[in-house]
Order: sequence, then C-alpha cells, then structure tokens
Amino acid sequence: MFARAPASSANLGPGFDTLAVALEFYVEVAVEVGDELNVKTSGEGAGRFDDERHPAVALASSILGHRRFSITVSSSIPLSRGLGSSAALAVATAAAAGSQSPMAEGARIDGHAENAAASTLGGLVVATQRDEQVVARSLPLDPAWSFVVVVPEQELSTAAAREVLPERVTLRDAVANLNALGLLIAGLGDHRAFDSRAMEDHLHQPYRSGLLPFADELLERLRDSGAAGACWSGAGSAMLALVDGDLAVTVADGARDYLFNRGVPAAVHITRADRTGLVTR
Repeated sequence: MFARAPASSANLGPGFDTLAVALEFYVEVAVEVGDELNVKTSGEGAGRFDDERHPAVALASSILGHRRFSITVSSSIPLSRGLGSSAALAVATAAAAGSQSPMAEGARIDGHAENAAASTLGGLVVATQRDEQVVARSLPLDPAWSFVVVVPEQELSTAAAREVLPERVTLRDAVANLNALGLLIAGLGDHRAFDSRAMEDHLHQPYRSGLLPFADELLERLRDSGAAGACWSGAGSAMLALVDGDLAVTVADGARDYLFNRGVPAAVHITRADRTGLVTR
C-alpha cells in the first residue's frame, strides 16, 4: 500500500503545541508484504537507516504483526528542522501498513497531536491529545496566504528545544499569547483581518532564541521585507514567514540577502499550504 503525507509547521507564533499548518513538502511510504525485511530510502534522510533501525520499521511491524515486508520511504521534508518530519513519516507509515487510525499513530509516535493532525487532514488545524485520543478540528485558511520557509543547515532537535523552556510562565505572558492566538486565527482565516501583533509569542520563542543566534534578526528581516508575520517553525531550526502571495519573492530575496551577509548556510523555499493531507492508494 502507498501513502503520502505533508510536512507541517506548528506553533505559528502564539499557538504553542496547539496550531499547525500542512505545507507542500511530502513524505511517501510504500509497504509490501514479502518474505523478509527490506528497507529503501531516498531524499531527505536517505541512507541513515536502511535497515531495521529505520523509525518506520518498528511502526509498520507493530501494525502488521511481523517484519516480513518491504518498505520504501521517499521524503522532501528536512529532518530535525521543525517541519513535522517525524509526524508525517509516522502518519504515512501507519496508513501504508493498513492502520485504521494513522493520525492517532502519528500523534503517539511523534508526541505532537497538531503535527499529526495537519499531516492527516491538511490545511490549518487545532489539535490536542488526551488519554491517547486525538481531538482535531480544521480551521479556515485564506487562500491568499503563502509561506516563505527558511531551512538552515543546522539541525535542532525538539528535545533540545524543549529543555530551555521554563516550567512556569507569568499570567501576563499567558494572556498575551491567548490574545495573539485569537488574532492569529482570525487573520489566517481572512488576510484582511490580520494584525501585525498576531504572531507575537511569549511562551517559547524568547527562550529558544539563544539556540539560534541569527533567529531574531532573521525574523525581523522577514517582516521588514514584507512578511505579514514571521515565527519559528515548530521547535526550529526552520523559520516561517506568512506572506501575501504577491510578496513571496520579495520576502524570500530579503531572507537570502540576510543569510548571505551573515554567512548562515540555509535554503529558502516559497510554498503554500497543503489542503489535501494524507493520500493513500
């Protein structure tokens, strides 16, 4: 069986562990029952684990009940960059192996319900996970929005990014994020309602900025170049800019200029939201 799932960008500024949007980067997984385990990979992460150590093998075998299968993984989603590669891989693998609940499997493996929901449903989602159940809802997303994604060569694991977060935050910061989150949902649904304060965050980005010395300056450059808003993508190291489609090239060029002048190796992509989500056949 074949399955394809999109990447996702979570948090989106104030939507920490809550919001995610599916993006047009993909992982494709094919599973075919055979006589023995065979693993083939291509694209992002190719060759790292072309054997039983590949993370897709354990999930597929737990669903099938054995390891007598061939699995092929092809991905354009950068790894360890905050683009939901683990959740997308888990969702696609679960579906390709015949799971009836790939979104739940993706959330269980990755630990982030919003990423798994975006990779399954596509578009903009809000999600949570309680008692191993994923509750996800699709939200309106104005087709006028495009995204500029800056993907540094530097990897940043979610675990490392979590370690710098405080256990408690002030009431003032919590309220500020709630206010911004409401504005962001309204603005994502209708670009005419977007407010420049909608992507302000007080819960995770300020604490993570030390992990990437260029992050704050890059976000400022993205906004100065015409982005309506800019934020960390998930736990980084990728950065995401929300742009009106007509300004995408200008914003991308501004990012490339900044990266060149600072000597930061990175790729800059212009993309749109994936609105299909998981595809199987």
